[in-house]
Amino acid sequence: MATTAVTDASFKSDVLESEKPVLVDFWADWCGPCKMIAPALEELSEELGDKVTIAKMDIMENPDVPGSMGVQSIPYLVLFKNGEPAAQMRGAAPKGQLKQWLEGEL
Repeated sequence: MATTAVTDASFKSDVLESEKPVLVDFWADWCGPCKMIAPALEELSEELGDKVTIAKMDIMENPDVPGSMGVQSIPYLVLFKNGEPAAQMRGAAPKGQLKQWLEGEL
């Protein structure tokens, strides 16, 4: 399962109302560290797709949700469970570290 693009308009249905946990990657095209972790997130979406949906939200195209959540630096990963933020990680990390963190939070 590939990562899913989420927008301000789809955030409620795609993330807050999701039956399973959703990891949202707040990112932007100009962000080098965001581009560095993108392949790892794609791989994790394949490996952990039955347990979690991995979604990406471009903060430049969708400013409302990141603004309401106080996103000030990217990449910013937020794990939502039952419609609520359950865990967060700021900054880039190697795939192994991302996977360990995510599996520990699921």
